[in-house]
Amino acid sequence: MPRVRSKKTVIGWREWPGLPDLGIPAVKAKVDTGARSSILHASGITPFKKKGRRWVRFFVRPLQRDSRVVIQAEGRVVDRRNFRSSHGHTELRYVIRTRIRLNGRLWNTDLALANRDEMGFRMLLGRATVRDRFTIDPGRSFLLGQPKVKALYKDLTGAKA
Repeated sequence: MPRVRSKKTVIGWREWPGLPDLGIPAVKAKVDTGARSSILHASGITPFKKKGRRWVRFFVRPLQRDSRVVIQAEGRVVDRRNFRSSHGHTELRYVIRTRIRLNGRLWNTDLALANRDEMGFRMLLGRATVRDRFTIDPGRSFLLGQPKVKALYKDLTGAKA
């Protein structure tokens, strides 16, 4: 079978996207083509109204094994859906729309908010977010580089959550 050449950027199964509208310069994410939706670790999710629309306020601890960095963020709710976890449990989650930055590109994506404290990654990039933008090499990681995380978050330690 002939090899198909793609002009899409190749990314690994782990990368560091940013979420600029949420004040998150970088978060280590697992690229999960088995999941349709993207999910962000969030806690203290509190719904509220803003100009008659549904919004949520929440806290993000974007770094694994570092609870000192806490970001308070807000997002407009675009949906509230049931999601099935990898353990088979169903959970009703808020979904927000925000911009994501990866490889210098910026686009809108929907993110479900869930407590991922027990999970290895603070974010999953589902296939709806990466579809038609990237080719994934499941055998490699961080093909787009790794940020200097401590420098990115040096002024964001100690927020109250």
